Amino acid sequence: MTDTSRPTADQEQRARHTADRFREVYGTAPAGVWAAPGRVNLIGEHTDYNDGFVMPLALPHTTLAAVAPRADGVLRVHSGDGSGGGQTVELRLDTLRPAADGGWAAYPAGVAWALREAGLPVGGADLHYESTVPVGAGLSSSAALEVVTALALDDLYGLGLTRQRLAQLAQRAENAFVGVPCGIMDQTAAACCTDGHALFLDTRDLAQRQVPFDLAGEGLRLLVVDTRVTHELGDGAYAQRRAMCERGARALGVRALRDVPYAHLPEALDKLAAADDGQGAGPVGGGPGTAAVVRHVVTENRRVEEVIARLDAGEARAIGPLLTAGHASLRDDFRVSCAELDLAVEAAGAAGALGARMTGGGFGGSAVVLVEEADADTVAVRITEAFAAAGHTAPRIFPAVPSAGARRLV
Repeated sequence: MTDTSRPTADQEQRARHTADRFREVYGTAPAGVWAAPGRVNLIGEHTDYNDGFVMPLALPHTTLAAVAPRADGVLRVHSGDGSGGGQTVELRLDTLRPAADGGWAAYPAGVAWALREAGLPVGGADLHYESTVPVGAGLSSSAALEVVTALALDDLYGLGLTRQRLAQLAQRAENAFVGVPCGIMDQTAAACCTDGHALFLDTRDLAQRQVPFDLAGEGLRLLVVDTRVTHELGDGAYAQRRAMCERGARALGVRALRDVPYAHLPEALDKLAAADDGQGAGPVGGGPGTAAVVRHVVTENRRVEEVIARLDAGEARAIGPLLTAGHASLRDDFRVSCAELDLAVEAAGAAGALGARMTGGGFGGSAVVLVEEADADTVAVRITEAFAAAGHTAPRIFPAVPSAGARRLV
């Protein structure tokens, strides 16, 4: 189950630091140190909970967990980033119950709960976390936390989980314990991505394909623009969009919106138009109607297929307009963008980017921008200047390098 590839010098240094911090917190050495990455989604947004297609890639930014088993059924968790005021949270495994607001500790606690609910023999543990995944940036910091916890417990207790099963249990932790109705993409990306590839995932049957994604070899770069606008997917807007998708599927008589063929989208929209009440108000410019939500999901699945076709044909530059079209759909149909994300995309395009789109759940977070390598610095400067002119906090901009999924470091 565990990736046995040798960690880089930077990973080894971070692992040693995490192990040292574990000793400071718990007074003993950990049994090991594990890592799980954040992710960006190249294309395929809000399709995973509609049984559709997604295409994420793992980032080099990771959450590390130094962990040791306990024999008393106690779970102790501590974060090095100051979450929870730097205090150690102590919980008993036999009393874990889903709660409305358990704070950051609900994520690792939820993983232990999900493993035990599945009948797996998980005992107690001491866990210390260190992370470089930006929180609230739409880069799946929560999935990285869940997956690294699941991987460490899997190794420590010899559970023998496959990567996909591990991802499913981490998703159950977020859905049923934390209360966020996310799809399977983020946890699968954290668990299953590989170096130098984007992951094509069919979220219905969980079929995977590692798609080579060597942009540097083609003179290209994918930038991540963290707008520094934090989002909170548990505030109801995400759940509302998901409920609207389910309503649209019921109205069209299909299991999920994945089952609406792109070629038949006009007929589906005609069927929905008469009954569409335009309700579903969200925090960004009002909510979409059912027809608009359906249009986004169906066309987004099509865009994933087209991106794969372009990459398979060696035409990476040609995916740029598909990224931009995806942003327009998320902005105008699904209505999960915000002023800062729209500005990042607009400024990137004006500066000569090949394409750009918001990534993640929306209402803040990050955008991805495809650029020629030679134009990367200029595009980054233009985006930063546009934010300054609009009075926004300066964005954080960095390259997205397709990286490895979860693994044990030491």
